[in-house]
Order: sequence, then structure tokens, then C-alpha cells
Amino acid sequence: MTYIGKSPDSSYTTGVWNIESQRRRRQTGEWPLPPAFIEYLVIAGGGGGGGAYYGGSGGGAGGYRASVVGESSGAGATAEALLNIAPGTNYIVTVGAGGTASGGNGSNSIFGTVNSVGGAGGVSSGAGVSGGSGSGGSTSSGGAGTANQGYDGGASSSTTYSGGGGGAGQPGNTNGQGRGGNGVSSSITGTATYRAGGGGGGSYLQAGGYAGGLGGGGKAASGTVPAEPGTANTGGGGGGANYSPTQSSAAGGSGVVILRYSTSLSVSNPGGGLTFTTATVGDYKVTTFTAGTGNIQLN
Repeated sequence: MTYIGKSPDSSYTTGVWNIESQRRRRQTGEWPLPPAFIEYLVIAGGGGGGGAYYGGSGGGAGGYRASVVGESSGAGATAEALLNIAPGTNYIVTVGAGGTASGGNGSNSIFGTVNSVGGAGGVSSGAGVSGGSGSGGSTSSGGAGTANQGYDGGASSSTTYSGGGGGAGQPGNTNGQGRGGNGVSSSITGTATYRAGGGGGGSYLQAGGYAGGLGGGGKAASGTVPAEPGTANTGGGGGGANYSPTQSSAAGGSGVVILRYSTSLSVSNPGGGLTFTTATVGDYKVTTFTAGTGNIQLN
């Protein structure tokens, strides 16, 4: 049996559906949300890369929380429950800033009660730091990520290289020494895009730093080339510093909050304070918040 009643379109899902039919429709984006329910991505700012006492470690990606049907949240978690909004009610939105170079932690991003933890800043020596995703270690172990948001940073190997920052989709060092962990791909905007990748770890006595993870993670400094920052509005971690020759680390990327909801609703920002754009994507509206903090309403 597949279903009893009409096929779902953009405005209704009449009839009785079995679980497999619902799953297939949700995966292909053909299962409409009830008007007051929304899907979200809430990604915190990424941590800055570590400085160059030894090779600086990669910054951890910002915490990644998602309720997009058929996708994943951070650290291998399943998507969270859809949020049932109350029209005309204020919901706080905050877009977290990226952490400063030389180990600044990223700032939290918030939507209503959904709070994503800023990525951990990289270190110049010692163990990595805990955060949304953990930063890499420098001559020590990586820092811990936050459950359901991001993975641990990678450990270093003696003084040869520092660990890569954890990403929302992978721990640091997964694909090679010092490499930042990959982020998670989402199609909430209509295009599959990786976000929240970890920053690459730098080196102590070698000229080569390591790449950041997919999703905006910055590459570590290499030779005479400075480290790359995490990409803005991805929550990517910044790349770590290089010791010899000395090249500085880079800042983490800012976070982002993205909402997908029924075309019958519209977003407003009473009191201002937020930078955002809204587009119609298929049967839904998608609003992307790229900076600031303030209240929103959906009516």
C-alpha cells in the first residue's frame, strides 16, 4: 500500500499515508509543513586558530543544530523536532561572531530556545579547548565537542603538527594529520551546502599547514602564506599559525541562522538589529540571518 487519498502538494496532505510514503515525500521536499511549523539551521561562530608558540591548532567549528526534515544535526545526531511557532510572538535571533585569531572562542547563535555553542578557539600549546566543536591540540589531545552539535578536535603528534579543529560532521584529523573535520551539508536554501567545518592545524618545524574541513574551515598557515579565516556565515573554524617561518593564525567565521517556512507567513524584525534576506524557494520561504541580534515575528 502507498496511500489512500490524493497525492500531497504544496497546500495539503489529505488521505492516510504509510511511513515509507511519508519518508520518500519528505526526502524529495514534496511533503508540505503545516503553516505554523518551521525548519531551522542555527550555527554558531567558529573558533579562531591557535597562535605560534608551537604550531597553532585549528579552531573548532560553531555548534550546528538543525530541524530540516531528512537531514542531520551536528555530531551525527538526527534532525531536531520542527518548531511550532506562535504568530505574532517575539522570538530572539542572534548570529554569533567568529572567534578572534590566536584562540578566540566563537559566540553562540540563538533562535528562540535553540542555542548553538560557539566553536572552541585553537591553542599554541597544550590540550585543545571544548566548544560547539572542539579545537585541536598542540603537543596534546584535542578538545571535546558538544553533544548533538559538533565533534572533538584532533590530537597533535609531538611537535610535528598541531591538530585540526573538529567539524559538525567529523572530528579533526579524520582525513590526514592536522586536517580540520568536515561540516554538515544542508539543502535548506535549495542548494546543498556544507557548513561548520573545522580549521586546519599548523606546524612547528615544517612549512606545510593543513587544510580546513568542508564547510568554511580555514587552512592553516604554510611557509610564507598566512592562515585562512573561517568563511563568514558558515561557522567555520580559523586556521592555525605556523612556527617556522612564523605566520599568524586566523579568525573563525561568523555563524548563521536560516529558517524555512510556509509562504503564508512573513518575517518581521520589530525594533531592528538584524541583517537578513528572504527568498521564495519552491513551495517555501527561506529567511537567512547573517548578522546582529534582535526579535523576530512570523505572521
